[in-house]
Amino acid sequence: MMQTRALGNTGLNVTPLGFGAMHLNDQRVSEADAGRLLNQVLDLGVNLIDTARGYGLSEERIGRHLAKRRHEFVLSTKVGYGMAGVPDWTYACIVAGVEAALTRMRCDFLDIVHLHSCPLPILQRGEVISALEDCKRGGKLRAVAYSGDNAELDWSMACGRFGVVQTSINLCDQQSIPQRLQQLQANGIGVIAKRPLAGAVWHSSQRPEAYCESHYWERWKTMNIEAQGLSWNELALRFCAYLPGVTSCIVGTGKIGHFKENLAFLKLGPLDVGLQQHVLECFARHDDHWTGLI
Repeated sequence: MMQTRALGNTGLNVTPLGFGAMHLNDQRVSEADAGRLLNQVLDLGVNLIDTARGYGLSEERIGRHLAKRRHEFVLSTKVGYGMAGVPDWTYACIVAGVEAALTRMRCDFLDIVHLHSCPLPILQRGEVISALEDCKRGGKLRAVAYSGDNAELDWSMACGRFGVVQTSINLCDQQSIPQRLQQLQANGIGVIAKRPLAGAVWHSSQRPEAYCESHYWERWKTMNIEAQGLSWNELALRFCAYLPGVTSCIVGTGKIGHFKENLAFLKLGPLDVGLQQHVLECFARHDDHWTGLI
């Protein structure tokens, strides 16, 4: 097992690198390869597995291949939508989503359940949060969480009802550094950083079409970061994982070789202080022209 960090005040402890299971959503990764990949991730000592209701086959595959190892890892999923016969973003939908996740992943409880990019007006009404809180009281989950960015994240930080947030943090998306991270840490809220590799936009010779990646690519080009001999993946992961307040970074892949490489980068520890500051300054020079992403 890798060294772990306390996930806020939840009582959970997670490794600095987690596995994002979104890439296991369909048959582009075979069933055999999915099972092998999930087990290899645990064999490497990583103990955080993150998925969602919207990730296709991902939850089913986690249940199929990891149910016998459930005690070895912290299981995170996301709900709020996609339950047949139940309107999205209602109390009933949240409860049904939790029950469905328990069934698909063949377990008695979930560790972390996020409201998955829930719109702000619905968050403010509180019904969907109450649903998760009731599920927690019923022993079906351990930590009530929110996954998202921008105004929704700010409200979730301040409302006092979430134990964990999952939000975008990377070289090209530093909107949460340092103020939000400081507030989250002070409030005892665990932070899971999503998109820590910024979609690896440095591999694209042209502006990507995807919404977030297109913005990240433009920012990366504008920032003119000097990697100082490191690969961009290494720079990105070490920058993100060792920011004060970040508990874990989740990286998704369909190939164990890529995951091993990322794990090796992270084990090298924090960036040199000067390089870390350089990355922060490259973003800060343009911060007033950039808005958050969803």
